[in-house]
Amino acid sequence: MPSAIKPFRIGIGEDVLADLKQRLQRTRWPEAELVDDWRQGAPLSWIQEICRHWAENYDWRDREARLNRFPQFMTGIDGLDIHFLHVCSKEPSALPLIITHGWPGSVVEFMKVIEPLVDPAAHGGDPADAFHVVCPSLPGFGFSAKPTVTGWGVDRIAAAWGQLMARLGYARYVAQGGDWGSAVTIALGAQDAEHCAGIHITLAINTAPKIDGDPTPEEKRALAGLKHYADWDSGYSKQQSTRPQTLGYGLTDSPVGQAAWILEKFWAWTDCGGHPENIFNKDELLDNVMLYWVTATAASSARLYWESFGRRRGTHTVKVPTGIAVFPKEIVTPVRRWMEPNFVNITHWSEMPKGGHFAAFEQPELFVHDVRAFFRTLR
Repeated sequence: MPSAIKPFRIGIGEDVLADLKQRLQRTRWPEAELVDDWRQGAPLSWIQEICRHWAENYDWRDREARLNRFPQFMTGIDGLDIHFLHVCSKEPSALPLIITHGWPGSVVEFMKVIEPLVDPAAHGGDPADAFHVVCPSLPGFGFSAKPTVTGWGVDRIAAAWGQLMARLGYARYVAQGGDWGSAVTIALGAQDAEHCAGIHITLAINTAPKIDGDPTPEEKRALAGLKHYADWDSGYSKQQSTRPQTLGYGLTDSPVGQAAWILEKFWAWTDCGGHPENIFNKDELLDNVMLYWVTATAASSARLYWESFGRRRGTHTVKVPTGIAVFPKEIVTPVRRWMEPNFVNITHWSEMPKGGHFAAFEQPELFVHDVRAFFRTLR
C-alpha cells in the first residue's frame, strides 16, 4: 500500500563504497587557486586534504551506524516515497515537531539536536519541553525518492508534510526549518493552520526589503548580506535554478566535485572564523556530503531551485504564532519590520550571540534552547 509506513535503515553496498574510493584515488586535480584565501573558491590544498581523509580514514560503517541509531521510515505520499526519521519521546505530554533541512544540508544537520529535543531530562532540560521529532528528507534529497515529474516545489512539499503528520496521527503539531526548510515550514504554517500550531524559522524566505528613511542597524546588516550574496555568493543558485541537469553530470560523476560544491558553503555560510573545521570536524562534513554522493542526488536536489526561482509563487501570509531565531552569520539576517506584513503573529524574536546558516548543526545548544523556549508558549 502506498500509504503504508515501512521501517528503513541505511545500508550502502560495499560496491558503492569501493567505487567511491577508486574515484577519489583517480581524481584529476585542477591547479591551485591564484590567491591565498577562498576568493576563487574552495582551496585546492584543503579539498585535497579532506578528500584524502575521505579515501583513507573516513569510516562510513561507523557513521552509518550513528545515523541508524534513530528510527527511520519510508512512506508514499503524492506518488513519491518519502524518507523520514521519527523519534518518539517517552514523555506523555511531548509535542510533535517536524523539522526540515535545506540545500546543501540533509537530515545530518539535526543529529546533534534530536536527542535533546526528544529527551530533555537526559540533557539538562525540563521534561515538559519534550518533542516527538519527525525529520523528513526533502524530495530528491538523501533517501527520499527523486521526483519523476515537474511540480515538486515548496507548496507541494509542505502539503506532503501535512499528510505525513496526519498519517503519523498528529492532529496538532509544530514545525521548524532553515534554508529551504524555512520556506517549507512557512508554507506549512500558512496551508495547514488547522493542524500546525506554530512555526519557528531561521531564514526569512520571500521577505522583501522595505526601507523608509535611513535603514536601521538591523536593516543595514541584512542589506549588506543581500549585496554580498548577489555579488559573490549566488552563482550556485543561478546554475541550479536554470540548468540543474547540466550541473548534475559533473557532480554525480566526481566525488571531489560534489564535495567542493557543498563544502564551499560550509565556509561561506557558517560562523567559522574563516575555516569550516573551526566548527565541524572532517567526519561531520563528510557525513553530509555522503548523503548526496551515495544517493546520486546532485541533480535532483538542485531541481528544487529550478522549481522555485523564476516561476510564479504566491506569497504566504502566516497567521499562526511564529518564532524567529536570528543567527548573526546567516546569509541574510531576518529583519522584523520587513517580515511583519506577511507574518502577522510574530510572538518570539531572538538575536543569537553566534552561529550561521546551519543553525542546528553549528550551534546545537543555542538552537535547542530557542526551539524549546518558543514552543513552550504553545503547549
